Amino acid sequence: MKLVKSLLLGSTAGIAAVAGAHAADLPSRKAAPVEYVRVCSAYGAGFFYIPGTDTCLRVGGRVRAEYTVGTQHGDFQDSFGTRARGRLNVDARTATAYGTLRTFFRYELTNSSGVYTAGSGFNSGSPVAGTVRGLSGQATLLDLAFVQFGPITAGRAQSFFDFYASDFNFSTIRTADTRLNLLAYTATFGSGFSATVSLEDRSSAGGRENGVASTTLLAPGLLPAPDYPDVVASLRVDQGWGSAQLSGALTQRKAAITLNNGLVASSEELGFAAQAGVKLNLPMLAAGDTLFLQAAYADGALGYLGWTGGFGVGRTGTLILADAAISSVNGRMENSTGFSLVAALRHFWTPTLRSELSGSYSWLKLPYQQVGPGFTGITTRSLDPEELIVAANLVWSPVSGLDIGVEVLYTNLNLRSPVGIVNNAAGRSGLFGIKSEDSIAGRFRIQRDF
Repeated sequence: MKLVKSLLLGSTAGIAAVAGAHAADLPSRKAAPVEYVRVCSAYGAGFFYIPGTDTCLRVGGRVRAEYTVGTQHGDFQDSFGTRARGRLNVDARTATAYGTLRTFFRYELTNSSGVYTAGSGFNSGSPVAGTVRGLSGQATLLDLAFVQFGPITAGRAQSFFDFYASDFNFSTIRTADTRLNLLAYTATFGSGFSATVSLEDRSSAGGRENGVASTTLLAPGLLPAPDYPDVVASLRVDQGWGSAQLSGALTQRKAAITLNNGLVASSEELGFAAQAGVKLNLPMLAAGDTLFLQAAYADGALGYLGWTGGFGVGRTGTLILADAAISSVNGRMENSTGFSLVAALRHFWTPTLRSELSGSYSWLKLPYQQVGPGFTGITTRSLDPEELIVAANLVWSPVSGLDIGVEVLYTNLNLRSPVGIVNNAAGRSGLFGIKSEDSIAGRFRIQRDF
């Protein structure tokens, strides 16, 4: 028995030794290292390192639901509208020896109905039956897409001319607020001072660019054909008390026209715009309180005042804006001019309840004449629109990133001369002339930013 036990123990030891020897010859297996996502605190909240790189990424966005009702000016114009919008933001930044390398894009999808599809808010609409009522539309928009490398900004970005760009109000007041294709260089001088020179393509902004009119008969087909993009320069300071900016723009307008004697004449004029703005932080009132004040003047560049394309005036049809007019008598060109004043205040009643009050006043001098079709007995003359817009809202933010608010918008438009339309399409004959208009609108909004 002892002999059998000794043999069994010896055999077991031998097998274990052989197995150990073979195991020593096998390659060792180690678990692959797990790369966890790390927080990147260099550029603010929400950034994280893309695994395997030194690039910080932030993905965010917005969803907005909005409902509007307001003054109905035409028999075939909706008095309400709805809108749903989704936005995606992607921001990637990398620290380099030349400064921060940043790429950013913002993409939006929007579905709108009613007054949102009718043009310039409640002061627009078509007199033709079936062209406005019940319309709905879905739009996609590459709102922003730019690269910043040190002092260089290239791509689609906010114009460096802009200062207060409808930052507070739900509705758009009359101010410069444009995103377009540009190439810019920004120099920083310390203590918050910076200066920028930017080449900007206004035709890439997405809306209709202001054209050149005939002085005697409006011809919106005479669009400008510039030889170079607009040149924009700005000087800015950002400090603890707030911000201030001086900006200017230079643009070119060209057109050709057949004169009354049958000859073809071409003309060219330079246009310009200048703007000054200041943003004041008011912590003595409440944390987060801010006041904007801004003034701008334009000569042959009405887009820098926020006036672009067609502007509806209710039953009167559309007042088509032009940066300049060319004479059919001698081929000379004359610029449109105008100015705008803007003020906006944000006040926090409590940390979760705020109000925003904003307004704009603007006036234009147009060197051409326009009256509505079918309007007789009125001397054709320049309309020279004068506009006042006031908006006020109340916004509740019960949790971070969520806004629930309501806004009221009042608009007053005055024209130098009455214009009108014969509205036979509605089964009604006669003349609807107008020289001034008042309108009021309300918006309810629920918005989540993340």
